[in-house]
Amino acid sequence: MAGDPLPVAQALIRCASVTPADAGAMAVLEGALAPLGFDCTRLRFGETENLFAIRRSGGNGPHLCFAGHTDVVPPGEGWRHGPFEAALEDGILYGRGAVDMKGGVAAFVAAAADAVADGTADRGTLSFLITGDEEGEATDGTTRVLDWMAENHLVPDMCLVGEPTSKARLGDTIKVGRRGSVSAAITVLGTQGHVAYPERADNPVHRLVRVLHRLTAEPLDAGTDWFQPSTLQVTTVDVGNAAGNIVPAQAAARLNIRFNDTHTAASLEAWIRGILAEEAPRHEARFSCSGEAFLTKPGPFVEALRRAVRGATGEEGALDTGGGTSDARFITRLCPVAELGAVGTTMHKVDECTPVEELRRLSLLYGAVIRECLG
Repeated sequence: MAGDPLPVAQALIRCASVTPADAGAMAVLEGALAPLGFDCTRLRFGETENLFAIRRSGGNGPHLCFAGHTDVVPPGEGWRHGPFEAALEDGILYGRGAVDMKGGVAAFVAAAADAVADGTADRGTLSFLITGDEEGEATDGTTRVLDWMAENHLVPDMCLVGEPTSKARLGDTIKVGRRGSVSAAITVLGTQGHVAYPERADNPVHRLVRVLHRLTAEPLDAGTDWFQPSTLQVTTVDVGNAAGNIVPAQAAARLNIRFNDTHTAASLEAWIRGILAEEAPRHEARFSCSGEAFLTKPGPFVEALRRAVRGATGEEGALDTGGGTSDARFITRLCPVAELGAVGTTMHKVDECTPVEELRRLSLLYGAVIRECLG
């Protein structure tokens, strides 16, 4: 390989970029991409460092963008090697971000180096959208860079997100969509009083219980051809009543819904508000949506990814929409987007790690993606 992902992966891991800190990660990438002919633009929004790098062929070939992040979750305690040492032991690379997803970013950098060396990159345009805000609030990262890209007429034809999608073997899973996620914080207001005189009180706990029962009594849907059934999970119920003879003045709960494309965040909010209006007219409710459900249906881009997977790994690349959310939920508004990356069994864990050989195989897979997508 003209490009070996290991040195870049180690350099990135040695940056203690716990979200939203950059700790030098973008400088590492700029130093790797600029010599390959990429024009690099650092974009800072709030506390977040982002990078957009682009290499144009000068022709009319397609534009493939690789999206990823260099921020990581906190390492926690109990590592066999320092989480930011990028230690090698028995052919295994250890470090926070080895899988999610500094290793994937490094693998695509190496694949891009190969594509430049053999001329594949000259068939079209390659770009990198790298954020430092994926593991955090995701407000000053990809979504802000996408706005900047649109304003500057840099919209790609397709985008690959390098999240660790593989379940057991490299290339066994391609994410072509994600469920949406909406959260609600509900406070039911009542009237405090003595438990012996319930006619003088209005028990908010009873009202909240009725609300939660109605929300959880029936399935939201039966799933679709591409998505599993939507699920509602109550995550906490809080009253804070220290006395056993007082009806409390309020009761609160939080919940989250992971929903498929039969719903929207707005429709689910309206459903919950309707039940609250009937069961608990005096209430407060706050809703937040971290992303709507989306699907990239099979077409030229998805088929190109499957051909690359078959050629590089022998896997069929099953199309999947499970799991949590990713920055693909933002990118879908600009262009077709899918996710393909490393085996994710150790992501976010203590002793996160990846075999060096698998990291290099991932780079070869990304090289196959570039060839398939640029024609």
